[in-house]
Amino acid sequence: MEITVAEALIRCLEQENVELVFGYPGGAILPVYDALNKTTIKHILVRHEQGAAHAADGYARVTGKVGVCLATSGPGATNLITGIANAYMDSVPMVVITGQVSTGMVGTDAFQEVDITGITIPITKHNFLVKDPNQLPVIVKKAFHLASTGRPGPVLIDLPKDVAMEKIKFKYPKTVVLPGYKPTFKGHPSMVQQAGRIIMESERPVIYAGGGIRIANASPELLQLAEKINAPVTHTLMGLGCFPGDHPLFLGMLGLHGTKYANQAVTECDCLIAVGARFDDRVVSKISGFAPTAKIIHIDIDPAEIGKNVRIQLPIVGDVKNVLGALLPQLEKKENAPWLARIRQLKEEFPLHYDRNGCLKPQFVVEKLNEYKDDRAIVVTDVGQHQMWAAQYMRFKEPRCFLSSGGLGAMGFCLPAAVGAKLGAPDRTVITVIGDGGIQMTMQELGTAAEQKLPLKIFVLNNQRLGMVRQLQDFYCQKRHVAVDFQFNLDFAELGRLYGMEGYTVETAQQLEKLLPEVLASPKPVLVNCMVDPEENVLPMVLDGANINEAVD
Repeated sequence: MEITVAEALIRCLEQENVELVFGYPGGAILPVYDALNKTTIKHILVRHEQGAAHAADGYARVTGKVGVCLATSGPGATNLITGIANAYMDSVPMVVITGQVSTGMVGTDAFQEVDITGITIPITKHNFLVKDPNQLPVIVKKAFHLASTGRPGPVLIDLPKDVAMEKIKFKYPKTVVLPGYKPTFKGHPSMVQQAGRIIMESERPVIYAGGGIRIANASPELLQLAEKINAPVTHTLMGLGCFPGDHPLFLGMLGLHGTKYANQAVTECDCLIAVGARFDDRVVSKISGFAPTAKIIHIDIDPAEIGKNVRIQLPIVGDVKNVLGALLPQLEKKENAPWLARIRQLKEEFPLHYDRNGCLKPQFVVEKLNEYKDDRAIVVTDVGQHQMWAAQYMRFKEPRCFLSSGGLGAMGFCLPAAVGAKLGAPDRTVITVIGDGGIQMTMQELGTAAEQKLPLKIFVLNNQRLGMVRQLQDFYCQKRHVAVDFQFNLDFAELGRLYGMEGYTVETAQQLEKLLPEVLASPKPVLVNCMVDPEENVLPMVLDGANINEAVD
């Protein structure tokens, strides 16, 4: 029995155990939407295609599964681009399916035609233009395999409308052959042995953990490593939650807005064990001053990242869970008492702090959210000052509890990603921390949340301006503020109520503390508009050209 390619696509998704897809229909993708009538896969209708990509991203980060999103050709496809780039930068497994004009019209500047495969070459792990109807099942299998293995990332399938309506005999392959694609999963034994020797000879080791720990589900191995060699652990923004935030060896985030004690510890260490991290510029700052006395061991599944930004003494290519599993037996228990005493001294000397006097402080809001949330709650942030305060003041005991746009820094990520996160983990509380700038980029997705009856807890840190840009203008433009103050800002509590939420505005610490337990315990969706100090800065801050241990505080 023959079925259409569009119907075959849906069957392929069923074979990949896809539970839901996020999308927005249109003419070129219409055959696929018609085929959705014949499946149990749930379709989530977003309010903008960018929301579909971010929601699929949020779903993937929380569940560890491949997120799937759909859009039509032309503007539908191009509206996905920010979300695709975001997933690519943060190594999130996604399969993106776009409609395309009929094959005979490709290249003619037809209505709603864009070369989406050409446009997305730099921001996808791979992409496909389906020309042969019979190849569709193989292409889908390849797409899911590529998206979810090695270093994960987004893969795009562009499906012309006429191909989608062709009929084929459906057969889904069990495996696929991808010549040239052979990720290294096990570290080279001699390299692992060398790493063991370097670590055992070290006196001041530090572990630097990134999002690769979460992706590889390697948090147990990371904890074992830290406790076996008594090494403090610092992390990237993507690594938040990969190591328990209440552990004595926890140092907090490293880099531009990292803790001063984490930055100083890395500066003084003699062995830096980088696991699933890529030494991006927000962490390293001035390369010549980064971990100047350390032998650096870099463990990552992507060989392109090793040695790309900093000098490496020992590279180990492989899945971090496998590599750490092989490394642990090479190590003996280490005490490092003088080094741990120095770490305690640094924590006492350089604690995070802020002036608690005056109006409602954004750090206070985040601290109180951390105090009242349960350990399994998922926190989703947007991008800006509030994102850094969340990274500094919130503590997580397990991975996949903190979602944020890291590499791309895409404002507008938060709300749709929270929708995807809640749909992926319906039994867990989802808290969003967002700025008044970011919420206005994708606030239409409140409609998606309302339609899906998602009880999100949304906290807007409202300083009535683009706070991070204003802060940068303070430091780099002699406080010449241009285009950062909102002359008009809507009432966000009322906005929440318009979307069927409970809406509140708080202006004092007392109001917030009184309201928080009620909000977090409520079964209903809630939006809290927190009117915070508009002049507050994120500190510490490493200025351009400075070493990471020279932060302004």
